[in-house]
Amino acid sequence: MASQSHPHLNGDSNTHILKKPKLSSLSSSFITEAEIQSEFSHHDSTIARINNGSFGCCPSSISNSQQHLQLQFLSQPDHFYFSHLKPGILRSRTLLQILINAQHLDEVSIVDNATTAAAIVLQNIAWSFAEGKFNQGDVAIMLHYAYGAVKKSIEAYLTRAGGHVIEVHLPFPVKSNEEIVFEFRKALEKGKENGRKVRLAVIDHITSMPTVVIPVKELVRICREEGVDQVFVDATHGIGCTDVDMQDIAADFYTSNLHKWFFCPPSIAFLYCRKSSQCLDLHHPVVTHEYGNGLAVESAWIGARDYSAQLVVPKVFEFVDRFEGGIEGIKKRNHENVVKMGQMLAKAWGTNLGCPPEMCASMIMVGLPACLGISSDLDTLKLRTHLREKFGVEVPIYYRAPKDGEVDVVTGYARISYQVYNKVDDYHKFRDAINELVRDGFTCTLLRG
Repeated sequence: MASQSHPHLNGDSNTHILKKPKLSSLSSSFITEAEIQSEFSHHDSTIARINNGSFGCCPSSISNSQQHLQLQFLSQPDHFYFSHLKPGILRSRTLLQILINAQHLDEVSIVDNATTAAAIVLQNIAWSFAEGKFNQGDVAIMLHYAYGAVKKSIEAYLTRAGGHVIEVHLPFPVKSNEEIVFEFRKALEKGKENGRKVRLAVIDHITSMPTVVIPVKELVRICREEGVDQVFVDATHGIGCTDVDMQDIAADFYTSNLHKWFFCPPSIAFLYCRKSSQCLDLHHPVVTHEYGNGLAVESAWIGARDYSAQLVVPKVFEFVDRFEGGIEGIKKRNHENVVKMGQMLAKAWGTNLGCPPEMCASMIMVGLPACLGISSDLDTLKLRTHLREKFGVEVPIYYRAPKDGEVDVVTGYARISYQVYNKVDDYHKFRDAINELVRDGFTCTLLRG
C-alpha cells in the first residue's frame, strides 16, 4: 500500500522541513477592487449576497485551479493517485499546521467539513461509554446555541451511549463576555452534581445563529481548572474570520471549515487533535484500508472521490496573499465593515445590534423592526424567502422569543456577513427593502397560509 511504501507522504513530521507560508503580502501591488469583483463575477449580480456565513465563497482563480486538478485525475487516475494525491494533501496539511500554530503535523487532519470532525470526536466519546471507560450518566456540556448538526451528532453518539447532556443557556442579545462565562460556570457546577464527571465540553468559537464570538480561551481555561476531561471547539466560522492559534487556545480538539471564510471550494475543513494518548484511538467514520494508520492518513483516503478541494489549499494561500495584510488584513477590514453596516441598519430601523462590536467577527446580528410581527421560526423562514424572491436580498433571520413581561420588543434579528466581494450597496438594498415593507404596513401574518 502507498501508506507502507511511502510513509513520509502520510504525515511523518520528521521527514521534511517546514517553511512558513506567506500569510501577508509585502507587495506594493495588491489586488484591486476591479480584480476582486472579477474573481467573484460568477455571483448572481441581481442578489445582495450578505450571507457569506452560510456557504462561503470561492474565487474564480481557485475554482479554475480546482477544475484543473479534477481533469488531471480524470485523465490518468492511477498516476494521480500514486504520484500526486498524498503529497498534495501533505502539502496542504503542512500549510495549515503553520497557519493554526499546531506543534505537530500529525495533529492536523483534513476532513470534509466541521460536521465530519464532530462525528470523529463524538464517535470516540461514544466508544468510551461503550467500553466502560466512562460511566452511564457522565456529562457533556454544550452551548444552547450550538450548531444544529452538532446537537444532532451529540444526540446520535453521546446520548445513545448513555451520556447526559447539559446545555449552557446564553442570553441574547448578549452584552459582555462575563455573561457567557457566568452561564458556563453554572452549567459546569450542575454537571458535577452528585459526583458526576464532566467528560466533554463542546464550545463554539463563533456561534452560528445568533452569531457571537465566544471567549474560548477563558472557557478552555475554566474547563482545565474544573477537571473537564476533554474540550472540543467547534469553530465552523474560525479560519479567516477570527484568530485561530492552537497553542494559545489549548483545546484538545478544534475544527474549522475552510470554505466559509478562507476562500476554499466546498467542502473542506481541518480537525486539530492535540497530541496525547487519547488521540491515538480517533478514527474516521468511513473505514478504508488506511484504518489504523492514524487519523490524518485515514482522512486522506476515504475511497474514490473528488479530493480537489483538499489539494487546492496552496493556491488559496496565494490568493489570500494578494490582499494587503494577507488574511489578518482581510479579517480586520471585514470586521470593521460589518460593524459599520450593522450600525447603519440598526440606526435606519431604530433597533439594536445583538452584541457589542468587539464580540463579533465578520458577522453581526441586527434587530429588525418589531412591527414586522415576527413571532416564530417559520415566520423567519418565510420572511427570508420573501426578501430573496421579491427584493433580491439573501440574509438569514433569527427568531428571539420575547421573555415574560416584554412588550413591543425586537423579535427578529438578521445575521449579516461581510466578505471582500461585498459592497455598501448590498446593505442599502437590504435597508430599503425592510423600509418598504414597514412603509406598506407589511406583517408576517401576510405570509402565513
